[in-house]
Amino acid sequence: MRVVWLLLLILICACAVIWITIFVLERDGVLTVAFLDVGQGDAIYVETPHGNQVLIDGGKGRAVLRALGTQMSYFDRSIDMVIATHPDLDHIGGLPEVFKRFDVATFIESGVEDPGAENKALHEAVQNEGISLDTARRGMTFMLDTEVMLEILFPDREVTTFEPNTGSVVAKLTYKDTSFLFTGDSPAGIETYLTAVYREKLKSNVLKVGHHGSKTSSAELFLGFVDPEYAVISASCDNPYGHPHQEILDRLEQFKAQVLSTCNLGTLTFTSNGETVTTR
Repeated sequence: MRVVWLLLLILICACAVIWITIFVLERDGVLTVAFLDVGQGDAIYVETPHGNQVLIDGGKGRAVLRALGTQMSYFDRSIDMVIATHPDLDHIGGLPEVFKRFDVATFIESGVEDPGAENKALHEAVQNEGISLDTARRGMTFMLDTEVMLEILFPDREVTTFEPNTGSVVAKLTYKDTSFLFTGDSPAGIETYLTAVYREKLKSNVLKVGHHGSKTSSAELFLGFVDPEYAVISASCDNPYGHPHQEILDRLEQFKAQVLSTCNLGTLTFTSNGETVTTR
């Protein structure tokens, strides 16, 4: 009987080694960015070629945990960095659960003050879990991996009293010759400002469409400079806001971007080898 159990243990260990080897080989040189299906809200999971992980926003409930379960190993209980673009419920509501489940090293927020219960719960979770807290500012850069950089484009000033959407963190993720632009719920006014500051630097393969496809975002001038191959809309099909608005869909079509929505397709996963971006 002991021999049988020993053989079984050896078999399990061998399978584990094979699985880990295959997993590492499959990830070799590949950046993964997954726009998670969390209903009406945003949650974006980034994993670098060497396994460093970032979560941008967390939806409004426990849906983010289920979505992360489709991207991360069951035994993986750490995330290197979490960013909250702004303190709206559909962006931060799920983050306290993330902080309880995962060992998070760093939390970055916009700096917008919000007296709401959700933001209070978020900061209590950060404090309780002993997570390092920082405020996003233009010029901050994070080398997530070899040739993988996350750069903060906005805010570039104190945004304590800003309306939450206006104070959204805007960040660009670059891996060699490919890039992703994350805009939170930034309105057209901020997009126009970013266009004046960064111009051609906004060019990105993938754009996370601002404010779930609301007509308050996606200014024509801004889209012209970003010139995305893919435009991702994170929204639920039955949302009461009418997102995405038809005029934004029409505008994106004018710029020949391939529009993809979590409403229709669920979680949207992109991979980059540093030269091209593909979706699956």
